[in-house]
Amino acid sequence: MRQVTELDEFNFYPKIAEVGGISLVFFSGPHCASCHHLKYVLNEEFQKFTEYFSKFSAFEVKADKAAALVNEFGVFHLPSMYHYRDGNYHCELHAEAIPAKIIEAINSALNKPAEEEP
Repeated sequence: MRQVTELDEFNFYPKIAEVGGISLVFFSGPHCASCHHLKYVLNEEFQKFTEYFSKFSAFEVKADKAAALVNEFGVFHLPSMYHYRDGNYHCELHAEAIPAKIIEAINSALNKPAEEEP
């Protein structure tokens, strides 16, 4: 079951604002094995995230198709993960592609003030 939704320059901000709750956005590349693994984990283990966060969304931005967003965020490595809360940027996330580690990173981020969007 697919739970990760693809975003691009045209629907990025409207879609993030629309869903609310906790959103995880990651930038990926077509030849990035870590990106494919992260997407697989998010799709296959999506229920773990929704059990922990009542409202959770996951989004993928394909770096090769959304150069403007890559430049805007200053993406240097793939995958790069970003956390949004209620449609507002919160921070860049650093975590292994393991549900418990991602949940832990989001919780840690929620205990800190939001950062300025890149």
